[in-house]
Amino acid sequence: MILLTAAQTRELDQATIEEQNITSAELMERAAESFVQWFRGRYATASAGEILVLCGPGNNGGDGLAAARLLQQAHYAVRVALLPAEQHSADWRHNRQRLTAAVPVTDISAAHLPHIAPHTLVVDALFGTGLSRPLEGLPAALVAHLAAADARVVAVDIPSGLFADAPQPADSAVVRAEHTVSFGLPKLAFLLPQNAKFVGEWHVGDIGLSQQFIANAASPWHYTDAAAVAGSLPPRSRFSHKGTFGHALLLAGSRGKMGAAVLAAGACQRGGAGLLTARVPGCGYDIFQISVPEAMCLPDPQPDVISELPDLTPYQAVGIGPGLGQEAASLAVLRQLLRDSAAAPGRSQPMPLIIDADALNLLGQHRELLDLLPENTVLTPHPKEFERLTEPARDDYHRLELLRDFAQRHRSLVVLKGAYSCLATPGGELHFNSTGNPGMATGGSGDVLTGLLLALRADARLLPADAVRLGVYAHGMAGDLAAHETGEAGLIAGDIVRQLGPALSRCSHLI
Repeated sequence: MILLTAAQTRELDQATIEEQNITSAELMERAAESFVQWFRGRYATASAGEILVLCGPGNNGGDGLAAARLLQQAHYAVRVALLPAEQHSADWRHNRQRLTAAVPVTDISAAHLPHIAPHTLVVDALFGTGLSRPLEGLPAALVAHLAAADARVVAVDIPSGLFADAPQPADSAVVRAEHTVSFGLPKLAFLLPQNAKFVGEWHVGDIGLSQQFIANAASPWHYTDAAAVAGSLPPRSRFSHKGTFGHALLLAGSRGKMGAAVLAAGACQRGGAGLLTARVPGCGYDIFQISVPEAMCLPDPQPDVISELPDLTPYQAVGIGPGLGQEAASLAVLRQLLRDSAAAPGRSQPMPLIIDADALNLLGQHRELLDLLPENTVLTPHPKEFERLTEPARDDYHRLELLRDFAQRHRSLVVLKGAYSCLATPGGELHFNSTGNPGMATGGSGDVLTGLLLALRADARLLPADAVRLGVYAHGMAGDLAAHETGEAGLIAGDIVRQLGPALSRCSHLI
């Protein structure tokens, strides 16, 4: 699913109107119907109490007026408060005329801000994606009044004051919504941590927007949903054998951190690797052999850390980092891996690499190694690890700029982990993931992702970016399946490993 800028969203509305030979008022009615359909599914008439719809002078206010009419027809107790303006949009005027006398309407002024009782449910339809500057004056005062009332707020399309695709100045007035009901496509702003306090839980309603425009639109931003990964894991031939799906090498573990190696190895096997060999420190040999009997194990001569890189000839992909440690010996192994994988024997392309955890921290400490990264290397940093590779970000939008630039400059596939983990590709695309839950914020979850990506990159049937996008999605889905069984608070990384098989199976058959 593509994500559009605010300007493209307006172009999409116009393309829909022209393509489907409808009026803008009819499209607005679709939006209002979509909003009310969601609202009725969330808030029963008996329990909703009084509903205050705040309407601005533009089309977002027109959506609010139409929604107020439909809510009143559905027997909700509705009143409307209008923000004054010298001009109103044509569709606003159309819906103002359609509003019946059964819906009380008042004008907002600095001296008469609307009364908001403790149990009032407020619908925010003040300003939409057309907003180009921070709120000030009466609109800003109204937002502050709304915040002071501690009301429940549902935003229409986007919380008023929030820019759809750019940061607003610090401390600017923005409505804090409990829910945001958008139309057609989510907004980039919904996916960034700094906006969570404004957006709340977001939802998207279908209003029949032009699919032709969406298909032809150019944007670097994408949202990976079920449709995006449907059938992306090829079915297995009856005559497949373990060599068909690749031999993976995992370099992981150090004294006291063998659990990371075990989790990554288990995920690699559940991710479909035909064969797995792990290089572990000498102290981890018994632990690994007992915990992961299906894998082969190469114990390092050093007891506490990995100090030697095995011959890469037998392998189709290498993962390094989980529990590795940051000792000088580990750094030497990483440096040798980067050099050897760029010209691996018998390969026309560089060896696929997955770099995580301590290996990322070593890269951050020795940035000259970044120039050795083979093309399509996969890096999986969390925000702090990414900062060590680049620089501190001013805000989440700046972090996306740094992410995109890093992936293009180093020709890498970079997964910035978080609530909507973002994959940056060498071609400049940013893919936000839709699966996963807060229960996955637990030790070892990243090690599981590393092992899964290692398995998928060892599978020669998958293109690099497709393999990583699928892996991130399936990892999140496995977490969702696990949370369904354990609850979010009780979820541990091993639960994610156990659900990788079912998650990948769903990705194979989704339509």
